[in-house]
Amino acid sequence: MSDMPEISNGNDLVRNSSLYREFQAEREEILRHKCIESEKAGYDIGFERALTDWIIKHRAKWRRSRQHHQPAGHAN
Repeated sequence: MSDMPEISNGNDLVRNSSLYREFQAEREEILRHKCIESEKAGYDIGFERALTDWIIKHRAKWRRSRQHHQPAGHAN
């Protein structure tokens, strides 16, 4: 057996961080937006276009909503 820690432990640390969880939640919203807007357009609009459109139209409200629903004492 090796005395070296497993690489997955570092990955677990990242995955469990609040910053990573916020990143994942935002990414899911962007992908949802991409799907909706692609259906409206009748073709795949691509991630970059969906990202830009979502940031301009929805990000600020989404973030305010997330902050409002955080438990008291929860720090980002």
